[in-house]
Formats: sequence, structure tokens, C-alpha cells
Amino acid sequence: MLDDIWRILDGGTTEGLFAPQGVVLSLLLAFVLGQLIAWVYYFTHTGLSYSRSFTQSLILITVVVSMVMAVIGSSIITAFGLMGALAIIRFRNILKDTRDVSFIFCVLVVGMAAGSQRYAIAIAGTVVLCLIAIYLHATGFGTHQPHNGFLRFRLIDTMDPDHPILAIMKKFCSSFTLISLQDIGIDGPAEYAYHLMVRNTAKNEHMLAELEKIEGIEGISLTMQEQLLEV
Repeated sequence: MLDDIWRILDGGTTEGLFAPQGVVLSLLLAFVLGQLIAWVYYFTHTGLSYSRSFTQSLILITVVVSMVMAVIGSSIITAFGLMGALAIIRFRNILKDTRDVSFIFCVLVVGMAAGSQRYAIAIAGTVVLCLIAIYLHATGFGTHQPHNGFLRFRLIDTMDPDHPILAIMKKFCSSFTLISLQDIGIDGPAEYAYHLMVRNTAKNEHMLAELEKIEGIEGISLTMQEQLLEV
């Protein structure tokens, strides 16, 4: 008895491999593993386009793929028949985040492993993939803090070479370039736009606080490159 169970977990073949009991066990395991992956996706999601339906689809896809594998079994004819039937379906959803695509592939493989009754591979693969996703989320792996920024403000006074604004930008930025200057009118504020190379993005608030203390300046706006890319 124990030898048979271990043979199934190890991916071996036993008599009645795709019996109703084995299929039900595969579907239940696919549901549990799919839910685990969905929970990890939910807790590690940091983007702007979270979708509840996508999270639920991760569970459903795992179970559906497991059922497909049980239907195919070892029949090549059935496999080609399912390929033809599934080719009719057209998916029009566009996944904007490549991370979502990786989770789709994850549940597909786990569903295939559970459906083909390779339970050890399905469980081990799910655990490893979930741990990797948690590690990447916890460490912030791949996060790039850009130093490129755009500073915009309006100034009533003229900008001379010894103006305090230039001194503040020299203090917090390794370089800065004037990219736009628009004079609204006589005695009106001029609009300045600078491209900055910030030394330390953690001190952006200090730079803005010092700029706000300057008399005659208004409408200060600092936008970092990362904020532009997320919109």
C-alpha cells in the first residue's frame, strides 16, 4: 500500500492511475496549490493594475489544466482533439505586467503536474516558486531608483548666477540643466523647468523644503523618472 502511494507521488504508473479517485485527488490538489499561488500573488503584488478576477483565475486555471490532463490521459487522439477545441477560444485580455505572465505559466505547469498525478513535482514546484516570489518581493530585487528628475517652478524675480535656487540645486544634484523657460508677461512670474541628476533621492523632500523657503518662488513640482514610468 505504501509502495503504491509512493510510486504515485514519485510519478510512476500504477494500475488505475486515472481512476475517478485519482482524478478527484488531482483536482483537489490543484485547487489547494492554485490557491497557495494566488495568495502569494495577492500579498506580493505591488503594481498599479491589481485585478481580483485575475487572482481568482489563477486558481481556476490550475484546476482546469489539471482536468484537461486527466481527460487527455495517455491518448494522443484526445490530446489533438482538445488542441483543436481550445484553438477556437480567443483570449482578448492584455496582460500589462510581465510578472502576471510568469504566474500564469506557474499555474499552468502546476496544473499539468497535478493532472498527470505527479504530485511530488506539483507540491515541490509550488513551494519553490512561492518562496522565490516571496524572496523577490521581500528583498525588492531588481528595484531601480532613478536619479533623473524634472523640477518645475515659477519665479517672480530674475534668476541671476548667484541666486539661492542654483545654490540649492548644486547642493543636492550632481548636475542640472535648464530645459525650458517661459516668461508669462510683464511683472509676471517666469516658469522654469530643469532636468536634474539627483545625488540621493532620499533627500528630495529636504531639497523641496529649502526651495519653498525662497521668497518669490511658487508652484514647485519635482517628478522623478520612476513616477513617469508607472503612469
